[in-house]
Amino acid sequence: MALSRTARRTSRWLALATAVASVATIAAAPAATPGAPGVGDPYFPEMGNGGFDALHYDLGVSYHPDSGRLDGRTTLTARATQNLSAFDLDLQKLTVDSVRVNGRRAHFARSGDEITIHPDFALRRGGKFTVTVAYHGVPKPLNGPIVFGSDYGWMKTKDGVFVGCEPNAASTWFPSSDHPSDKATYDIRIDAPKGLTGVSNGRLINSGEAHGRSYAHWRESRPMATYLATATIGKFDVRTGTTPGGIPVYVATDPTLPTGKVDVYGITSEATDYWSKVFGPYPFEETGAIVDDMPQAGFSLEVQSKPVYSGVRSEGTIVHELAHQWFGDSVSVRQWKDIWLNEGFATYSQWLWGEHRGTTSAHDAFRKAYDAIPADDGFWKQKIADPQRDTMFSDAVYERGAMTLQALRERIGDQAFFKLLPAWTAAHRYGNAHTAQFVALAEKISGQKLGDFFNTWLYTESKPELSGK
Repeated sequence: MALSRTARRTSRWLALATAVASVATIAAAPAATPGAPGVGDPYFPEMGNGGFDALHYDLGVSYHPDSGRLDGRTTLTARATQNLSAFDLDLQKLTVDSVRVNGRRAHFARSGDEITIHPDFALRRGGKFTVTVAYHGVPKPLNGPIVFGSDYGWMKTKDGVFVGCEPNAASTWFPSSDHPSDKATYDIRIDAPKGLTGVSNGRLINSGEAHGRSYAHWRESRPMATYLATATIGKFDVRTGTTPGGIPVYVATDPTLPTGKVDVYGITSEATDYWSKVFGPYPFEETGAIVDDMPQAGFSLEVQSKPVYSGVRSEGTIVHELAHQWFGDSVSVRQWKDIWLNEGFATYSQWLWGEHRGTTSAHDAFRKAYDAIPADDGFWKQKIADPQRDTMFSDAVYERGAMTLQALRERIGDQAFFKLLPAWTAAHRYGNAHTAQFVALAEKISGQKLGDFFNTWLYTESKPELSGK
């Protein structure tokens, strides 16, 4: 059909207007830029990654104990928080075989413990994307003053591996945004030699054996910090059931460890139910424990839903790690300087447990700890709300943190204090929080001004005076 001269002129003007509008739109759109290589935590500035929010990890790990080799494939689903031309993942030492973004092969480069990934198309802010990394190698544990001078991370045992990663060792076995401020849900699939059991977070979806290998698929459907993930492998006796309050329990114990010393299953069940009354509803789908024979590890860790113990530990240790399911796991620190919100609360829970058992009051435990440390001891010379990286797990962070809570209880009274604990876990359930938020909530619930109190207990580098002493 032929157009009239007027129609042709109108058509040309419309085309020109459309082109001008398109140019204006392109000019107004922010350019795609690389995400930051870290979240800027003062203690670990390059851990975690900028430019995206991790949503879900699908981890597949195949382990060969004889050689120590791990073959892995991780698919991360994330949401871009800026227009991204490139982004980083944390991965320590292991060899990257390939990277795909949204199913398409992507270029990548290594620099130290960072993988910088360059997709062949920009990722738009607000959009979801997937990145799949295939990798292999022999994971090595980390060491240093951070965790009591002990090795931590991926630690080879006589029959498998013990995996406890606080604070920065998750990226020794899977590529990630390795910082607690970037939480995600998980599917973890473990492939190991027949006869070994792979235990991880959340609930067991399925398991079995085929072709000389054992398989287990675990799912953690609640947000989790990377350092709380585990893929502990070994020979285990497994006991399952439910707590009296109805929470599923899964306890895996190395059969070579002495039995009868501590009833891990019974204490886990009782403590989970009791803390649910004191701290608020249990935040995860399953509770439990992984009890391995790993004497070289000088620690236990509050792995989400199933703390890992490097031997049969005391009742006090078990209730401590289970309290972390609320304080540290569900409510996680925003920056590592706030670690007292994890360790002070978990240590204080041991004093509450003694009160619950009728063995000693929290007040008496507090006074015993306080009176045992002279005023000129270095214990009092640390700001526990900013303890510094290499001393972030010092005795003071644990014990002075617990003292702070008992002193707060005595300042504001039991009614306000035991209203504060579940209010705190409810306000930040599955999220991240910092010290100033706890101070604000304590003031709101108590109706008192508490700035000077918290400054004395958390930031003053001297032994606090006790009122009524």
